[in-house]
Amino acid sequence: MNPSSPAEAAPKVNVFRLLSQRLSPAVESDPTGVDWIRVLPFIGIHLACFGVIWTGWSPIAVAVAVALYALRMFAITGFYHRYFSHRTFKTSRPAQFVFALLGASAAQRGPLWWAAHHREHHQHSDQEDDAHSPRQHGFLWSHMGWFLSRENYPTRFRRVRDLARYPELKWLDRNDALVPVALGTGLFLLGSLLGYAAPGLGTDGWQMLVWGFFISTVAVYHGTYTINSLAHRFGRQRYDTGDESRNSLLLALITFGEGWHNNHHRYPASARQGFRWWEIDLTYYGLRLLSALGLIWDLRPVPARILDEGRSGGSGRGGRST
Repeated sequence: MNPSSPAEAAPKVNVFRLLSQRLSPAVESDPTGVDWIRVLPFIGIHLACFGVIWTGWSPIAVAVAVALYALRMFAITGFYHRYFSHRTFKTSRPAQFVFALLGASAAQRGPLWWAAHHREHHQHSDQEDDAHSPRQHGFLWSHMGWFLSRENYPTRFRRVRDLARYPELKWLDRNDALVPVALGTGLFLLGSLLGYAAPGLGTDGWQMLVWGFFISTVAVYHGTYTINSLAHRFGRQRYDTGDESRNSLLLALITFGEGWHNNHHRYPASARQGFRWWEIDLTYYGLRLLSALGLIWDLRPVPARILDEGRSGGSGRGGRST
């Protein structure tokens, strides 16, 4: 082979070097550098999980952690993602704000920030401008490095003009830390109360805080992040979407249905991501329950033509989802 050919001349990308460069201290003029002051709480939440060494565990603390994982994962997938990012169903304005509060309790920034970046991801999926594409930027950066950078910290309001007209959502977006702090404080008080009123449960304020907030939050973090990283690397592609999105039962179980990621990239306007009856989508089942209760309505279905296209193995007309 000619040594000057493009295939041989292309340099190899060292993912770990790229990540370390991006996570190194950077001057303000470097938009890809990490703003360490803002990132300290994120690091602190992870480190606080080691508090379990001193607090121990109890069945009630673990149960609260599991329950809050389920509630907040559903809030992220059902509300932050399927409602705020893609508007796959309708609801009232008061319910919309309650959904935003529940999503904010997962400590993944405000609803406008979340939706704006996700819409941009769909606009440029696995292209150079996709902030968390593992193809473009490496696995670790796509998993969690991208949102630590200065350039991805601001809310891109041009992407969410439909949501930014609600002042209560803009307020929550500016003060997104209030809800996680309130949740953590409430858990500490709950644990303290149980330790006093029901000592047989074997819990206290610090134990409930570590399990109910820190451990549960970190689990929701990395469960959510797998869709940016693992779901663009492992699994099967039913549809030709022009990107690396894939379907994975394991990731669907972890994220309550988001693991059917290739389905979602083919038709993001649907409230359902498990297109087949056997594709478990817990978030969709929860949305159906809310619909039956009258809290939400007009859940957008998967069109028959999309289902038929999938049965035929993909027609190559998938295009890039928006």
